[in-house]
Amino acid sequence: MDRIVEEAIHKIQELESNVPDGKHIVTGDIRKLSSALFRQVKDKSIENVFSLCEELLDRHTWALGVIAYDFAYRVRNQYDASTYDFFFRWLKDYVRGWGDCDDFCTHAFGELLRQDKSLFPRILTWTEDRDFWVRRASAVILIPSIMKHDYEGIHPLEISDRLMEDDHDLVLKGYGWMLKALSQTDPHCVEEYLIANHGRMPRVAYRYALEKFDAETRKKLMIR
Repeated sequence: MDRIVEEAIHKIQELESNVPDGKHIVTGDIRKLSSALFRQVKDKSIENVFSLCEELLDRHTWALGVIAYDFAYRVRNQYDASTYDFFFRWLKDYVRGWGDCDDFCTHAFGELLRQDKSLFPRILTWTEDRDFWVRRASAVILIPSIMKHDYEGIHPLEISDRLMEDDHDLVLKGYGWMLKALSQTDPHCVEEYLIANHGRMPRVAYRYALEKFDAETRKKLMIR
């Protein structure tokens, strides 16, 4: 076991031992720990860092996963054509819920898509995956590009079209969240989309999508 991984496990155990009964570790404390641990990594090549990430992810705990996905984001300047294969395998093998999905996809994996928008056709195929977190990921991964106004070549509405009537509540919330992000960069587009699809779109996705509109627009869109 690598020394960094061993220390990560030990420090997480220390944090857990200091948490009052009925509470859990705060994500912010894990991120602080991750930052401190990453400074100790001598070899910050993407190959070595990804190896550390795999060791952390192999423990299959939420806290160590947070550190792994944070480490992966910290080497974003080294992403290349092979990074997608690493990340997609992690998505399939290690992501086991919406929390993992959102952390990974709004940071490391989302940044990869922002850097290489030619990956978008691959993302489209996720909308048909049998695992709900992969379908949710197909929407959530777009959010970093959208929020940075850097999504030319990425088509958010095509994702929401495909997920429109998904049978999992967390997938509906995922593409609703993506539309909410898009409403902050292109409100007219999302307003028109919601009007056009209000009869089809499940209520939970619709309500998520309109949260960031001004009060007057929300009132107008609240037609269901």
